[in-house]
Amino acid sequence: MQKFYKISVIFIALFFLTSCGGENNNNNESQVKEPKTIEFVLTANDKMKFNLDKLVANEGDSVKIKLKNVGRMPKEVMGHNFVLLSPKVDPAQFATKALAAKENEYIPQEELDNIIVHSKLLGPGEEVLVEFVAPQKGIYKYICSFPGHYLSMQGTLIVR
Repeated sequence: MQKFYKISVIFIALFFLTSCGGENNNNNESQVKEPKTIEFVLTANDKMKFNLDKLVANEGDSVKIKLKNVGRMPKEVMGHNFVLLSPKVDPAQFATKALAAKENEYIPQEELDNIIVHSKLLGPGEEVLVEFVAPQKGIYKYICSFPGHYLSMQGTLIVR
């Protein structure tokens, strides 16, 4: 009888613990992540390198990238920019088209629909702020489109 009493007490306690929780406010469907502002400082140097090769944001976040050319070589031989490409774009093919776009700071006008955002071309000591809303979830490549730079100046934006 005593064993039956202990088991009954345990079952009653479990019943109350599981049923007295009230309304569950942790419904995942009703929880929407609020967009936030994500800021990055991306530097480019005379060795044709970005300091960051991976950026991470959530879909809908406001993204601010301060691009700084920390090099000393003249813009005509070592200019740098930031070009965020659509996922369907091959960076090598884009860079090949950019070679012929000197008059547009190496941004091929026929490829504007394949660019999410881009900066102007920077000379030594210059900086620019690039702002955009993080696109849909996915993996996006960014490059410097100055001739020959994309080989070593590229990275990935991961949007969750």
